[in-house]
Amino acid sequence: WPSIYVGIDVIVNQETPPHLDTISTPSLLDLVVSLGTHYSHFHISDLGIIFAYLPGTMIYLAGKFLHHSVPKWEKGERIALAHYMKDMVHSRFGVQRPAFTQQKDILGKFLQG
Repeated sequence: WPSIYVGIDVIVNQETPPHLDTISTPSLLDLVVSLGTHYSHFHISDLGIIFAYLPGTMIYLAGKFLHHSVPKWEKGERIALAHYMKDMVHSRFGVQRPAFTQQKDILGKFLQG
């Protein structure tokens, strides 16, 4: 299927320790999709935030800059699809990296009177 991401990692029944996504493009948001039958939590420790992380949850984040993790959960199967754009792809093909996403880019049409 078509995707704007060049990398998709499949994580099955694994705790994810706090980490940064070092190969991601800094100006793009990574996408993590939660599947399975589990009930767990998604931590963004740099912001002090914990999200409920149920099957069907999609989280976009600047994974290169924000430490994030999924600690051990009680029961159920956890499948995560982590989508990212590798920073070196832009360098390899001589393509300019996209600008950083700003709130006005996401909410632009709603903020206009």
